[in-house]
Amino acid sequence: MRSFLDSLVDGNVAASTHAQALSALIFLYRDVLELVLPWLDGLARPKRSSRLPVVLSISDVELILGAMDGTTSVMARLIYGSGLRLQECLSLRIKDIVWDRATIVVRCGKGGRDRLTVLPERLVPVLRTQVRRVAAQHRERIQIDGGWAPMPDRLATKYPGAGKLLAWQFLFPSSINRWNRELNRWERWHCAASGLQRDFKAAVERVGIGQHASIHTLRHCFATHLLRAGTDIRTLQEILGHAKLESTMIYTLDQSLSGVRSPLDRLGGDERTGR
Repeated sequence: MRSFLDSLVDGNVAASTHAQALSALIFLYRDVLELVLPWLDGLARPKRSSRLPVVLSISDVELILGAMDGTTSVMARLIYGSGLRLQECLSLRIKDIVWDRATIVVRCGKGGRDRLTVLPERLVPVLRTQVRRVAAQHRERIQIDGGWAPMPDRLATKYPGAGKLLAWQFLFPSSINRWNRELNRWERWHCAASGLQRDFKAAVERVGIGQHASIHTLRHCFATHLLRAGTDIRTLQEILGHAKLESTMIYTLDQSLSGVRSPLDRLGGDERTGR
């Protein structure tokens, strides 16, 4: 086992891959084979390297979002406008949009915690249109296959009919159904992440911003741009759903350089002429 884990280190795998392999070994021997190996829990886990998040300027974000269209454009704007993680955006249900308070309820975010975040005012019209579109599709599906949506935490047993209500339908549903063997019915899940990731990557390449940005970069931009606008760090921690303030503090690093002038800029001469 040690040799296997050491081979991962020699292969220069990411710390997360090494940690996943170790967790899998612990699960296998402790929970599956039910063997007591006290030394296994004592194996050191690799430390993840601390990396600064990629943050785009507001103008770059505007260019990228302007290069997208369709449903994936709405999703990308929602991630940037509300600071959602990718899976949190995909998992939104119609009932999670609180229109009168301009908020979004994020259910079972990272760490299993619920939280509130802002609903961008500019997205209200297009999201209402999206809800009407989902409602129309749902009415048709009720006639075809019952219009069921998957329910979390065994709620399908506690509330047998809730899964076919419009409120429980995903805001961004998949185009296909999945068969639920346990409940013996077809269910409509949320759309896959791959389409949004592909369209965002294509938009980044089209506008040519010269940065390695992913769809998660929009969440980093949300946090950084709010801090620059004067949002309190504790408030931002709650909106982002960070368990520790240290996770949020990483977005303050670029602000620490504000007003710092390079010593080279204090020298005389002209760099264009080399004098």
